[in-house]
Amino acid sequence: MTTALLRTAEALHARARVGRRAVVMTMGALHEGHATLIRTAREIAGRDGEVVVTVFVNPLQFGEGEDLDRYPRTLDADLKIAEQAGADVVFAPFADEVYPGGEPQVRISAGPMGERLEGASRPGHFDGVLTVVAKLLHLTRPDVALYGQKDAQQLALVRRMVRDLNFGVEIVGVPTVREEDGLALSSRNRYLSAVERRTALALSQALFAGRDRHAAQEALRARAREVPATRARAEALSAIGESRAAADAHAVAKAAPATTSVPADVVAAARLVLEDAARLKPPLEVDYLALVDPSDFTEISDGFTGEAVLAVAARVGTTRLIDNLPLTFGAAS
Repeated sequence: MTTALLRTAEALHARARVGRRAVVMTMGALHEGHATLIRTAREIAGRDGEVVVTVFVNPLQFGEGEDLDRYPRTLDADLKIAEQAGADVVFAPFADEVYPGGEPQVRISAGPMGERLEGASRPGHFDGVLTVVAKLLHLTRPDVALYGQKDAQQLALVRRMVRDLNFGVEIVGVPTVREEDGLALSSRNRYLSAVERRTALALSQALFAGRDRHAAQEALRARAREVPATRARAEALSAIGESRAAADAHAVAKAAPATTSVPADVVAAARLVLEDAARLKPPLEVDYLALVDPSDFTEISDGFTGEAVLAVAARVGTTRLIDNLPLTFGAAS
């Protein structure tokens, strides 16, 4: 198939529509993560539908001192990747098509959720994100729009905006795509030198450590609920091979079995990895590490049950990276 490059909404609207239109919004510099989004969009749209990939570097979401000017612009390569992944159209508008008359005076506010984590580190960022997402949804008129779960807070805010403001579009989240060494795919990875990349691996390693701690705790609690609160329970816990519980199995046996794993322990396991990385050369400089409720991105407390997100952001040299993992606490897990 041949992917059309369109620069105006008028040209996009002139295309005949038969099936569903699925949109993948990007800032260009496409990689395998974007390709996965496009392939998923192709599956959702079907043979009769249409897949539109937007390529627009949005100035509103870059703060002072951030990398707007050096953000990679690789439209020719983006077209090839989009075509290979199954896109029908690449919609790459110029700034005056998206923002006629300059920066908009009326913008979308991300509200309290937009001021947490990423929003606290990058004030105004999510206002800019939601403003351009709203604009592009109007310009492309999709039935469904797909976003990567790597940008978990962005995905949550887009879902909230669509619900709160009654946008007639379905939002689909697509799991994070990782490189073989675990690093989450990002257009900013290309900024990392070889030694910086080794340090950057601590982000995913920290998340995996938190996930493993969570899984071990959940397994312990499940086993603890199955055996009596006696010495037999201590032996059962030890048999699982979870070293921390086994080291003090008798004390664990005397305690009532908990219903969920402890969020603080999950965060502590991840933080140990980040603290080690802070001593590397070059060091990892952590912005935040948090275990949050994806509905509003507030930190969860002991006793929480349901879906959660373990999120991290850090700098290596001049490059800022983010990553996250979904976790489930309690009976649902």
